[in-house]
Amino acid sequence: MSTVLTQTPAETHTAPARQSWQAIFALARFESRKLLLRIPVLFMLAAYVAWIVWRTQNDWSGYPALQDVDRATQTGPLLVGFAVLLCVNQAVLRSQRHDTERLFGVLVLEQWRRTAAHALSILPVTGLVALGVAAQFGWQAAKSTAVGHGSVGELLVGPLCVLLCGAIGLLMARLVPKPFAIPVAAVLLLVFSVLAPVSLGGGGATAWLTPIVGEGSSKTIPSDLIGRPAVSHALYLTGLALALALLAVLIGKGRTKTSTAVLAGSLAGAIALGVVGGVGQAAGVSSETVAARTVATLNPQKVQSCVRHGRSTYCAFPEWVPRTATWAEVTDHVQSLAGGTAQTRKLLVQQRVEARYGMEADGAIEPSTTPNQVTVRTMWGGPRTPEFSAAVASVLVLGNEKAGGDVCDGRMVTIMWLALGWTSDPVTELRAVRLSDTVTGSSMVLSPTNGMTMTAGQTSVVRELLAAGPSTVTPKVKAHWAELTSPKVTTAKVAQLLGVKAPGGADKCE
Repeated sequence: MSTVLTQTPAETHTAPARQSWQAIFALARFESRKLLLRIPVLFMLAAYVAWIVWRTQNDWSGYPALQDVDRATQTGPLLVGFAVLLCVNQAVLRSQRHDTERLFGVLVLEQWRRTAAHALSILPVTGLVALGVAAQFGWQAAKSTAVGHGSVGELLVGPLCVLLCGAIGLLMARLVPKPFAIPVAAVLLLVFSVLAPVSLGGGGATAWLTPIVGEGSSKTIPSDLIGRPAVSHALYLTGLALALALLAVLIGKGRTKTSTAVLAGSLAGAIALGVVGGVGQAAGVSSETVAARTVATLNPQKVQSCVRHGRSTYCAFPEWVPRTATWAEVTDHVQSLAGGTAQTRKLLVQQRVEARYGMEADGAIEPSTTPNQVTVRTMWGGPRTPEFSAAVASVLVLGNEKAGGDVCDGRMVTIMWLALGWTSDPVTELRAVRLSDTVTGSSMVLSPTNGMTMTAGQTSVVRELLAAGPSTVTPKVKAHWAELTSPKVTTAKVAQLLGVKAPGGADKCE
């Protein structure tokens, strides 16, 4: 007689959906805390904060244009992004390294749900980066000297890059669960982010497939003329990051038919979002923007507003009108040192920009031949101030900007005295306005349009005048104004009239 024992299979219980989602969120909170406390992430967050402080203190010389500030927030978050890529990948593979993957079979969370929790754990560090971007932009926007308008689409690029890096690390852990995969992914992402825009044609449509798209120009143009598809690019990055994260979740094991269908539908939606953004960013610059750029370059008076400060008129693009008072202060200081009719002359200070190439290339601005018209550019502060001051001085002495490129006589000394004699640190300003960044020898003097040539002899005379100071030099300049502005005056004669040592040799511009 034998007894046959029949073992009844253990009943499988499926956790309610609500309980499963609670478990996913609980695991996501746990993983997000661990992610934020990882050494690479902490180190890169600290480096990112230091980078923000450095950028905000050194850029734009205290006169920011917000349409430039928004793009300047994009590269720093990549520091955090690379750390997130590494640490998220390691977190997903933790169970494999510790040989605990087989123990998860008794838990309520299947592999795909654990992957979803890891995906959600990326959001807090992405939020911290978003706060960093807001702080960096807000720091500049709060300045009374700020002009222009920022773009939400441009500001979203930094946080979305962190989200994208995390999604790449997550997907790599499911596709290639090996430690060597992450260094390879990091190198590929670096190439994709930094080097690909150059090889794909700079600012062309293919370059917008990369996370961060730079530009070939450092100039500032009105915000409505930039023409960058910032919103479409943000949609593209959002769709790409979501698609990679959902694909990683979809690869995870333990899905039911219902969950698979939901994930597949969500993945299709993310891909559609990315495609919409990709198509939008590939459309190029609109014909309206191209036409507006041409008008702003060739006929700026049609789109500018003009205001009077004192005796002169200042015309600027609408975003820069508040800055006209600052330009007027410089103009008044320069005219206060002049003599004859120059000290009461009415000037037209007009803002000019070469906008036809957008942000893809720089272009020179031709000097104006209109009498008493001075060009001021869109950038200000730092060396831009003495450059404008030199432009005002050259027009007061020579009559128009075009003549400044041909002057090679003693009038150059008078021009540089007017441009720098009123400043608190004229020698430093002299160094800043010269192309050679020196205060000795010959050099090109920078200007909003064409530069002017300054010989070694003229440089030595100007230095002596700056050392003597305005209280000594200004009365002599006013008394001898007609001689100092004569086309035939030599540098030696100017030095004699102003009571400083004359240089040896004749005037000769190289």
